[in-house]
Amino acid sequence: MRSVVLAALVTTTLFGAALAAQTAPKVIPAPADVASPPADAKKTASGLATKVLQPGTGKDHPTAEDQVTVHYTGWTTDGKMFDSSVSRGQPASFPLNRVIAGWTEGVQLMVVGEKRRLWIPEALAYKGVDGRPKGMLVFEVELLSFMEPPTKAPADVKAAPADAKKTASGLAYKVLREGTGGRHPKASSSVTVHYTGWTTDGKMFDSSVVRGQTATFPLDGVIAGWTEGVQLMVEGEKARFWIPERLAYKGQSPPYGVLVFDIELVKINN
Repeated sequence: MRSVVLAALVTTTLFGAALAAQTAPKVIPAPADVASPPADAKKTASGLATKVLQPGTGKDHPTAEDQVTVHYTGWTTDGKMFDSSVSRGQPASFPLNRVIAGWTEGVQLMVVGEKRRLWIPEALAYKGVDGRPKGMLVFEVELLSFMEPPTKAPADVKAAPADAKKTASGLAYKVLREGTGGRHPKASSSVTVHYTGWTTDGKMFDSSVVRGQTATFPLDGVIAGWTEGVQLMVEGEKARFWIPERLAYKGQSPPYGVLVFDIELVKINN
């Protein structure tokens, strides 16, 4: 039920409706070119204009079906800020095909680490709907990470493949996407992650991706396989882990047996 509600909020408005009951965020000044795209902005056939503000460090682009994690700020062309994850200090995660068309198109042009300004015409935004920002909207978007939606278990969910690495404890893992950072978390670190977990028969039992919200927790407060495995990662990295039962719930509670997790390390908080 929670994921359905979140999806509905993201579909009807980018994020504004969900923020109505929250404290007004700190205002971030509009860029000088908020009124209209500058001459060096690139325009697509749909009318979307974009300009790269900070090159990314990744190579791959998200698809419309992917779950993206971003920081963003949005203004109307008169310079009024109407929404900002930056101001709230919390990245936003959502399926890219669940937001306004200008976002779905524009973010697919980006790579991880990139920051881009989007000038989204009303036809690709809220189309004049009452209660939504009117006219062309301007967004600064930073793509922090993305991942495929966990619609089904991976093909190798039953057992770790031959190219997976194994630690002395019996934990097996495989890097699915290289990270952009160089620092590893410690066991005492607080981390922000996206993850999906399956049992070896392919049943998904938990997913922050489906809920549409990253998870933040101290790394020494979770199962041993997570504490060990996430320390092997760097920010931006996505890896698959096969965690034996003795490093998971030890047969004391479900889910039982070997557990398989796809984990994306979004941020090391300390």
